[in-house]
Amino acid sequence: MKTFPFLRLVFPVAMLSVFAGCTLAKVNVDVVSERTALENQVLGSYNALSDDILLVASVRGVDPTGKIKTPPRKSREYQNAVTAMETLAFHEDDVDAFKRLGWVGENNLGLLTTFPMNREKAPDDLQAFATRYPEAEFLSVAEQVNRSREVVMMRVVETNANFTEKDLPQIRKVFAKLNREKALPGEKIQKEDGSWATR
Repeated sequence: MKTFPFLRLVFPVAMLSVFAGCTLAKVNVDVVSERTALENQVLGSYNALSDDILLVASVRGVDPTGKIKTPPRKSREYQNAVTAMETLAFHEDDVDAFKRLGWVGENNLGLLTTFPMNREKAPDDLQAFATRYPEAEFLSVAEQVNRSREVVMMRVVETNANFTEKDLPQIRKVFAKLNREKALPGEKIQKEDGSWATR
């Protein structure tokens, strides 16, 4: 086997010069949430309500022996919140279409505001939808969604010990901000100052 004595000398020097330029730096990254404490509390209460509703949907009505179990009674407010969440889910596709058509916008109170039903400017994929949708049904859906949002906002107050009805205006603003953040390009949103813009 042939050896190269100069490599024994050159290799350590080369490695030393390579590693001399390398250092490991300790990088501290502090991520600060962009959400306020109030927003986090509202989101926590809303998510707990959503999770609770999912659990209700998955509870079995039969015990292991095959007997039908009567579910525990829930308060009327709870039942109203469940119905409201179901209503919001049921109308979600229609509301998304309304937003794309410019028929509704997210206002600064966490609710929908209706606008004239301009059917002529409908995108190709929404032409049939826009043509067949009656104005009375459109207004009814928007009203149902707004009532359901009101119930959900009130339920956030009822289920969080830190909130009272006096906090409802602030909770509305939080919902409005979240809705603005979720708005897609081309959708109408109302800013905090009351002016309307297209995202």
